[in-house]
Amino acid sequence: MLGTIVSVLASGLVIGWLARWAVPGPDPMPLWLTFLFGLAGSLVGGGIAYLLLGASSKVSKGDYFVIVLGEIFVAMLLIVLYRRFVQGRPITGPEARKLPTRGVGIARLRHRLRVMGIDPDAPGLGRPSQASKSELLRQVDELHDQGALTDEEYVERRREILRRDS
Repeated sequence: MLGTIVSVLASGLVIGWLARWAVPGPDPMPLWLTFLFGLAGSLVGGGIAYLLLGASSKVSKGDYFVIVLGEIFVAMLLIVLYRRFVQGRPITGPEARKLPTRGVGIARLRHRLRVMGIDPDAPGLGRPSQASKSELLRQVDELHDQGALTDEEYVERRREILRRDS
């Protein structure tokens, strides 16, 4: 029983990761959401592929391959639908490569990027924003006071900000 549960969890994560990898552009999402996309893809895609192959007790290695491809395809479709209707961004083109502004966990991610001095809307991401060191230090202090940063994260962020060239 425990082996079955672990197998389902691992399968959901692997299918979810493969689906996220196959869809171009950034899809920052929590681990549990990746698992849910993978699990839903496994259930729906695997079920459809199994039915199309003819539900028999003898499943060959080739049949397993088709079933897994069906699972990944459905999980990819779910991620595309999530991106299009929840995040409100296209699937292809330059806009698809930008960091989303809506979705599960996106507000927190964008906030953390700003605290680290990274402009989440910059085309290349990873470029320091134009905020002054004192403003960035004040933001890090506020996050630490609110409990959003641990003591170790707080010290590391302050070091990063203070090391930057003006």
